[in-house]
Amino acid sequence: MHEPHRFRPDGRTGGPGRPRPPSRRSLLRSAAAGVLASAGIVTGAPGAVAATSRVTGSKVRDLSGPALTGRFAAPWTDLGIPVRCPDGSMLFVCGDTFDGGGVGGPDWRSPVGLRSSNAAPGSLVVDGAVGGSRAVGLVPEGHAGGTTAIPSDVFTVGPTMYMHLMRGVIHETHHTDFWRSDDNGETWQYLCQWPGGLHGGQFQQKTYAVADDGYLYVLSTAFDRDVTSGLLLHRVRQDAPGDPAAYEPWGYAGGAWAWGNPPTTVTSPRRWGEICFRAMGGGYALTWLNMSPLDIRAQIFTTPASDLFTTAEQTMIVPTVPGRETGNAVASPYGGFIVPGSGVDDLHIVVSQWYDAQNYRVMQYRVNGLDGPVH
Repeated sequence: MHEPHRFRPDGRTGGPGRPRPPSRRSLLRSAAAGVLASAGIVTGAPGAVAATSRVTGSKVRDLSGPALTGRFAAPWTDLGIPVRCPDGSMLFVCGDTFDGGGVGGPDWRSPVGLRSSNAAPGSLVVDGAVGGSRAVGLVPEGHAGGTTAIPSDVFTVGPTMYMHLMRGVIHETHHTDFWRSDDNGETWQYLCQWPGGLHGGQFQQKTYAVADDGYLYVLSTAFDRDVTSGLLLHRVRQDAPGDPAAYEPWGYAGGAWAWGNPPTTVTSPRRWGEICFRAMGGGYALTWLNMSPLDIRAQIFTTPASDLFTTAEQTMIVPTVPGRETGNAVASPYGGFIVPGSGVDDLHIVVSQWYDAQNYRVMQYRVNGLDGPVH
């Protein structure tokens, strides 16, 4: 869950984050930049090429909420990173999840898995959960001292699923860890972890593109919306993602970009929200929550090491205020994870929302008009 402000355990107000533990919970300020901003945001960041304005979007459906996922004791949840399982179902891996009357209610779990038995992008409906009638926490996490386990990515390679988690008090990442499942996400086994300070904190939030050349390409950044961070690129063989030593950085040194150089930011530093990197349609797509100005953007490019400094940034979701949501305008949006099976010409993304205790959900949006990669 990524609310705009919270009180930290030390009493200071912090950046976007999670609520305090349920025993001390309090619904706090949720005046997100999305509520304060208006539609019509200008795209692009320093060094980036602005995209055309013909991109359109529309809401397909809510994927979570009391009437939809309350029967799994998960009426209040967010993120919902979609991953196609080896059995053909779609699993939505969610973040901070509560039962009861609203955000901060009882039975805090993170992450949880909600399932759609039909994985077609146009037919997604949550009809199951890992754990059955009560969506269980996928990994041990007691939330002691306000810690939590936030998923940044989930993906499938052959018969195996992988999940990357960010651990600690929200936006004070102590470490990240990596897990695998060989039974369609029903159970998970620990593989490895990375310290939160690795690469200046820019290896906390990771997202993986499964390529057809035997590699996974990994984009990463800091997990703190108040911090300006670069975006780093690594690659790792698909048979070795659980080996931290196997990750090879992409960087600029000696006048050239090359694998094995110290990692260098591959695009303009900025304040990042969620990121999602996918191989798609013979190329690659990166989607992310952009913090200033607030919107959800995409870049479409040909290779994992394409020049993102000059690739057009295309705005998919713009912010608005509650009661004025229409088309691709969403009150307090975040997330923006690509739905497997969709494509550049008909892109489906999972968008989260939170602006009060009962408006905290996972939604599906459809985006049209994106420009494809420039060859």
